[in-house]
Amino acid sequence: MYFNRQITVIIPTLNEASSIAKVVNDLFALRTCQQCSRELPAPVNSNLERPDSANDASYHDTGCQCSKPENSQQLVDQVIVCDNGSTDDTAVIANSCGAIVTREPEQGYGAACLAALAVPVEKDIVVFVDGDYSVVASELPDLVKPLINDEAELVIGSRTLGNCERGALTPPQQFGNQLASFLIRKLWSCEITDLGPFRATTQTTLNDIKMRDRRFGWTVEMQVRALQLDKRIVEIPVTTRRRIGVSKISGTLRGVIGAANGILGTIFKLYLAGPARDTQQQPLTTRDY
Repeated sequence: MYFNRQITVIIPTLNEASSIAKVVNDLFALRTCQQCSRELPAPVNSNLERPDSANDASYHDTGCQCSKPENSQQLVDQVIVCDNGSTDDTAVIANSCGAIVTREPEQGYGAACLAALAVPVEKDIVVFVDGDYSVVASELPDLVKPLINDEAELVIGSRTLGNCERGALTPPQQFGNQLASFLIRKLWSCEITDLGPFRATTQTTLNDIKMRDRRFGWTVEMQVRALQLDKRIVEIPVTTRRRIGVSKISGTLRGVIGAANGILGTIFKLYLAGPARDTQQQPLTTRDY
């Protein structure tokens, strides 16, 4: 619970046994004060780490005057892991860490996300996180603050604006991200810098967007549909680690080609089928909390 909002994290996974425990445990290690909702330091036995740029006294000096152990609660209410056809122990490990586990045999990033969203739990704010440990979980509060403050309906964690560890993004990922962002800027007149998977929105916004893509076009569909519906989009800089394991998309030629076709195809399909923005350029807001 965070400022009286239920926080649900969605993690689509495929053979993430080597990393999923770290991801889930870090998310559940995030704490908040029940009385004032301020973030609290992680327990001493937690593996949760702030990025180097934020690992200073300000993180530990929360300003909370009422924080006692008995007032502490989990910031993330539930983590839903969708096992998208893993052949390892991803699902078993995620379940043992306290995550709700569902399965989607149809392989595809969008299919896994849709299956996780279909799990009947209360969701005020929905955060999407990859299961490869590339996301720094302690940046989640910064990601959801524009939603809490009613400054946005969709918040994208921009790897372009933030700190990206060397090797975290492959050259095909960088090129594809730049090309897709360029097309969105030109076709919808909105300054998008990234299609980053670390993102947050509200259940109400998801209901309005009516996500359909079941494969590689999931992230771009969400951003473009939000633009078409005049939803406010905010980007914040996030830290990106090198993933644990090999990417099922950027790590193979088949994955790269499939992702490129899916993302570019979705952009042009939505442009032709949906209302194009012909107003003055809409500034995209950037936050640096």
